[in-house]
Amino acid sequence: MRQPRVVVAGSANMDLVATSPVLPRPGETVLGNAFTMVPGGKGANQAIAASRAGASCSFLGAIGSDAFGVTLKARLAASGVDSAHARVVYGSSGVALVVVEAEGENTIVVIPGANGAFTALTEAELATIQGADVLVCQLEIPVETVTQAAVAARAAGVRVLLNAAPARDLPDELLAAVDLLVVNEGEAQAILGSGRDDPAALLSVVPRAVVTLGDEGAWYVSRDGEATRVPAFKVDTVDSTAAGDAFTGALAVGWGEGRDLVDAVRWACAAGAVCARRLGASVSLPTRDEIDALYASA
Repeated sequence: MRQPRVVVAGSANMDLVATSPVLPRPGETVLGNAFTMVPGGKGANQAIAASRAGASCSFLGAIGSDAFGVTLKARLAASGVDSAHARVVYGSSGVALVVVEAEGENTIVVIPGANGAFTALTEAELATIQGADVLVCQLEIPVETVTQAAVAARAAGVRVLLNAAPARDLPDELLAAVDLLVVNEGEAQAILGSGRDDPAALLSVVPRAVVTLGDEGAWYVSRDGEATRVPAFKVDTVDSTAAGDAFTGALAVGWGEGRDLVDAVRWACAAGAVCARRLGASVSLPTRDEIDALYASA
C-alpha cells in the first residue's frame, strides 16, 4: 500500500491540562487532581495523528518565539512530522486551557497567539500543499488562510478535508473547495442553522461529509447516495480531548491510501477510541499498529 502524502495547515498550541472530579460551573472553584503541559493544537495534533497512522506528513502553521514554540516544534519532529516550513513569529505561541473531568469530558479555551499570524501563504507553503495527496485544515487559524490553502489544493487536484472546528461562519469560496467535511453535531448545526440535525443536509454545501457522534460513532454521507452510520468502538474513556484529532488524522490517511470512505471512517473511529483511552493531546495519539489492533477486534 502506497504511503499517502498528507499536508496539515493549522494551529499549534501548548495545552495546559488540569484534571478534576467535575467540570466547574460558572463562578465555581473546583479542587483539581493534577496538572500537565502537553503540546497540542488541532493542526499539530492532526499532523502527528496522520504521521503515526502511516502518512508522510508535513505541517504548515505558526509557532511563537517563546519556550512553548521550541517544545511544539520538537514534538512535531519527534513524531516524524516535517515542520521545515512552520513559521516562527515573535511573541507567544498558541495556548489551550483544558479541564478534564473524571468521565473524560472536557472544556477548552484556546488563545490563538502565533496562530493568528499565519496569513498570506508563501510560495514554498503553496508548493508543499500542491505536492500532497490530501490537505487537512481546521479553523483555529484565520479562515482566509484556510480558504487560500483549500483553493490552491483544489486547483492542483489535491483532495481537501476540512475539519470545521471550532464552529464559525464559512465563506462560500472555502466550501466550494472542500471534498470532505468533518464536523461534530454542534458544528454541523452551525453550518446548517440551529435545529437542523440531518447529516444529509450537509450535502447542500459539500459533496461528502462525516458527522462525528462521540461514543456513538459517526455518520458518513455523500452525494453518491451513501448514508452510513458507523458504530463506535467501545473503550474505557480517560480523556476525549484529542480523540477528534486522532479521528481526522487517521481519516486523511485512510482516504489517501485509497480505502473506501466508509471503511476509512470505521478505521478512523478506531483511532479516536484508542486515543480516548489515554490522558493528554499529542501524547495520546495512536500508532498505526494500535489502530489496526482495535479495528480488527470488532
